[in-house]
Parts: sequence; C-alpha cells; structure tokens
Amino acid sequence: MKKNLISRKIAKISKPFLSKKNVYISRAVYGNEIKDFAKTLWPIKTEHQLIRIGGSKDGGYLVPDDLSGIKACFSPGVSNLSDFEEDLLKRFGIDSHLCDYSVEAPPTSFESLSFTKKFLGATNNDRYMTLEKWANSLESEFNKNDYILQMDIEGGEYETILATPVKVLTRFRIMNIEIHDIESWAHPIFFKMVKSFFANLLADFNILHNHPNNFCGLISLGEFEFPKVMELTLLRKDRCTPVGYCKQFPHPLDEPSVTIHKSKSYKEINLPSVLRCTE
Repeated sequence: MKKNLISRKIAKISKPFLSKKNVYISRAVYGNEIKDFAKTLWPIKTEHQLIRIGGSKDGGYLVPDDLSGIKACFSPGVSNLSDFEEDLLKRFGIDSHLCDYSVEAPPTSFESLSFTKKFLGATNNDRYMTLEKWANSLESEFNKNDYILQMDIEGGEYETILATPVKVLTRFRIMNIEIHDIESWAHPIFFKMVKSFFANLLADFNILHNHPNNFCGLISLGEFEFPKVMELTLLRKDRCTPVGYCKQFPHPLDEPSVTIHKSKSYKEINLPSVLRCTE
C-alpha cells in the first residue's frame, strides 16, 4: 500500500516536468491482460495444408492450399522485393496489384497488373488511399470475386483494416499480414486500437499460421516476452473448419526472415509458449 502511494506521488510530480520534455507517463497495460489477449492469436489447424509461396527467407509466406478461383492479389508495401507476387503468378497464375508511395515502380523483374504510388491508410489524398478505394478502382467486379491480401506496411495495417468496411474485407479469402509495433501494445490507448483491429479480422477470419519475424527480435511486456513483429496467415471462416490448435513450431516450411545481416547472425524465434492455447 505504501509503495503504491509513493509511486502515485512520484508520477504526480513527474508528469508536468516530463511533459515539457516531450515525455508522457501513463499506466501500462498489465502483462497478464496482453497475454490473455495474445492467446487469441494462436493458430488453428484446418482441413487445408499450408504451402510456402515466395522466397526462402523474407518475402516468403505460408498460405493455405485453397487458391483455386482467386481472381488477384492485392499487395501493399512493395519496396524492392516481389518474391511472393512473382511466385504466386508463376505457380498459380494469380497476378497482383501493387502499391507503395516509397518507390517509383515495382521491381523491374516483375510486371504486375497495376502499380499505384500511394500508401494504404484511413484517408484518401495525394499520398494515401483506403483499401476500399484501391480495390474498387481496379477491380470492377470486386464484390463478386475472391482475392488475396498480402500486407506489409510497417504499422499502417491497424488504421487500414479499421477503416475498411466488412463487405470489403470479406472479399479477401486469404490474408497475409505482418503485425508491427507490438512493443506499443503496453500503451492503453494503442492496445484499445489493437483489440478493435483484431476484432474486425477475427469476426470473419481464422488465424492459420503465426510466424515471429526473427530479425526484429523479442520485447518484454511485463514479465512476458513477445515477438516485436508477427507474420499472420488468415483464411476466411466460410472456407475452413477448425480441427484443433497448431502444436508444431516452427512449421516445417517456416524459414527465418534473416539469417545474417551486417555480419550478425539471427536465429529463428519460436512462438512464445506464454501465448499457447490448449485444447
């Protein structure tokens, strides 16, 4: 009791001073609260086997073997890599729409269906566009077909998904989304947005795979460790039947995102056991 009283007094004294230094003090979300929430991100098994599309390292993702009838892939966050999109076209005949404001064009080795020099987000302006506007501007019968969404937009995934109507989200049969900024989940306001983000996704999609990005490492949230970045594979619920939780990690087709960078070696990261669900 005395310790808590002292802590409150310190916080009361410190806040005005630190705010002038552009530092804000707030109560962090309890580690157990994040742990309980993160268990909902544990992948499930379905009747679909997972296959790997793209490169052997960064740029390669596991997807369910349920690609027949998919019209196209929407892939925001191009940078200079298109291994996934090239492999998707070569092996399955599924071409891609690309967008990224940070580059002038896709990699020269890949001729995509389209390229739009904009970021995805929650608004439409000279630099940003919503997923809804992007999709409807390129696919005249978007609401009648199934698509893939392969999204790696460095934290922009939260506002993008939250700004996307359900009728648009559910036109994507498969999603591969990199989840960033997990170290910020401890902030109460950010964590509220995170829970809304996943509520939107998990209402209509199941998580089939969760792969920590080993290049980004782990972060301590309370007494628990979490990956800083996770690569999620999702499949629309009407396309699968859950048959239990996944237990083998890493998956046999998983590859570390990076093995060596600037002479430093990086080991694969297993999904932390504190997130594990039990049947």
